[in-house]
Formats: sequence, C-alpha cells, structure tokens
Amino acid sequence: MKKKVVNGFKEVFQGAKEPRVFFSPGRVNLIGEHTDYNGGYVFPCALTVGTYVAVAPRDDNELRLYSGNFEEKGTISLDLTDLSYREEHDWANYVKGVIVKYAELGHTATTGFDAYFYGNIPNGAGLSSSASIELATAIAWDSLHSFGLDRIPMVQLCQRAENEYIGVNCGIMDQFAIGMGKDQQAILLDCDTLDYSYAPVELGDYKLVIANTNKRRGLADSKYNERRGECEQAASILGVDHLCELTPADFEEKKSLIEDATVQKRAKHAIYENARTVKAQKALEEGDIAEFGELMNASHISLRDDYEVTGQHLDALVQAAWDQPEVIGSRMTGAGFGGCTVSLVKKSGIDDTLTRISKHYEQAVGMKPDFYIVGIGDGTKELV
Repeated sequence: MKKKVVNGFKEVFQGAKEPRVFFSPGRVNLIGEHTDYNGGYVFPCALTVGTYVAVAPRDDNELRLYSGNFEEKGTISLDLTDLSYREEHDWANYVKGVIVKYAELGHTATTGFDAYFYGNIPNGAGLSSSASIELATAIAWDSLHSFGLDRIPMVQLCQRAENEYIGVNCGIMDQFAIGMGKDQQAILLDCDTLDYSYAPVELGDYKLVIANTNKRRGLADSKYNERRGECEQAASILGVDHLCELTPADFEEKKSLIEDATVQKRAKHAIYENARTVKAQKALEEGDIAEFGELMNASHISLRDDYEVTGQHLDALVQAAWDQPEVIGSRMTGAGFGGCTVSLVKKSGIDDTLTRISKHYEQAVGMKPDFYIVGIGDGTKELV
C-alpha cells in the first residue's frame, strides 16, 4: 500500500520533492455504547485499515491536496493564508481544520505541502474515516515542521477540529483510538478523565468481523439527543453528575426513585453497559474469549430492549449472526438505527459462515450486508 501511495503521489505531483508516508487507522468500538456522555468507559481498538498519506514539503505557502478515493474532485489547491471552511472542498476541510487548530496553539508555518491521500476504510462502514484523515494530517503537519506536540494533545486538537471547524459534535473516542491504538490491543478509555489502559486482544480461533447493514442511520441524530436528555434526567433524579458514577448495585437500590419507566430503562443500560465494559477488559486480559463474546451479546440485548437504539436491520443482522454456532459474540456498534455490527467469528469456514449470515439477513429485511474481516493494529504513525 505504501508503494501504491508513493506512485500515486509521483503521478499527480510530478517534479515534487520525495514524499514521506504516514498511516492513520480506522477504529471500531468493541463494547461500551452510549456510555461516553454518561461519564463511563468505552473499549475501542485501532484497525489495520485506514488512511495513507504521502506528503512532501513545498517552498511556498500553497497546499495541494489530492485523494485517490475522490479522483473526480482533482487536486484541491489552497493557500495557507486562507483556510476558511468551504463546502466544495469536501474531504479537504478535515485537513484544513487540523492546520487551523495547530495555528490556534501558536504552531504556524509559512510553507505548505503536496499530499496524496488514499484510504482503504470501507466507505460508509462507520469506522471513522474522518478522524483517520484528521490524525493523518496532524502527524504529517507536526512532523514536517517539528512542532513536537504530544500525542494526547494532538488527539484533542483533532477532536476540536471536528467539533469547531467541521461542526460535528463527536466525543473523543474516535480520535483517541486512532491516535493511541496499539497492535493487537484494545483501549479501556474513561471519556471523562481520559484515563486509559490497554488490554491484549488475542482472539485465537476467531476473527473480528464488521458487518454493514447498509441501512442509512436516519434517526440517529434526533434519537441521540433524546437519549442524552433522558440520561441527564435520570442522573439528576439519582443525585449524580453522570450515571456511570453508579454501580449496578447502586442502581438497583435507587431505581424506584425514577418513576418514568422509560427513563429508568435508559439509566439501566448506561450503568450496566459501563460495568460490562470493565468486565470485557478483564475477560480479555484473562484470555477468556467466550466470556467476552457473552458480554457483547448482553450489550446488544441492552441496546435493543433498554436503550432502544437498534432497529429492525441491526437486530436482524445480529440475530443472523447469533444463529450460527461459529459466532460467539455479536452486537451493534456505533450510534444505532442502522450502521454496523461487530462480531467474533470462527476462522475455519468463515466464508461459509458469512454467506449464511447474509442469507438470513436478506430473508429478514430484503437487503444484503457487507462484511469486512479486520485486524487490530497500531495507531497513527510514519511508515519508515
């Protein structure tokens, strides 16, 4: 892939300096859904698919950006003196946003670069291609100018680029997992404090499979705000700042204070999911893949019954996976109402297993899913 990106760079930017190549992964959250804004844990990992960028410095203040994924958009030429958001610049706005946020920290430069981006993250699979581009840009920009920004401040800067420049109110998980990922490890991250620890993901006879329902996430934004409001209401009633300050035992003792049955169910999901996420890290540390799979299944049931963010397509795809003896864990991942599932599937005969899942899913909803067998890899880095 490195060679492909370098060749693409040389074809587009003929006569440019020799490029350096950087890689920034996609990410998936293994468990810990809708816990982040409730002051709890998430458990993501970086993937072996991601965004590659070949970059060479220029002697003037021009940025020339090209994506091998959007060849029809051609080369986007910019001036470092005008990095304002422009809708027609599409994906290149993520690059601009990062450079703008560096400037706000006092890290400015008078010379630009030529950059050829290419991503092998499946389009629309919810594996966070935007954060991948942001971290790829940050490490390249930082390296070219020797700014020396530490990794966690770099992760936070990329989140601010998405929040304030792009205008998407994402949490820190995507950028953190992508910037801080480690080969064959997942990250137990407290989104509130940014305390984190790693756990080995040694899957033995199993593979990690992302499955896309191919159902657009139509309701996700409005329902997200609704769920968030319900959780804030529950926290207020229970006298805490964040629901995940409470254990399941605390919740069982106090749940009768929440008279609204729906609000009580929302609180139950957040608190129990947080406990499941901590258990999941422990299970992996102990090499108990079966226990990890059971926690994934319990997570989906809670998201379906208590948090009610799954919907017909996600439930059908997870059920199709559960129906196969070769699958030991499957759940929705992401905001819900469409999008993707993540499953642990036995390596031997995996193609046959995925064919059966696809057939069951198509019979249930009349659509075909897409499958991506993924590996867990390092966070953003230069490919030397």
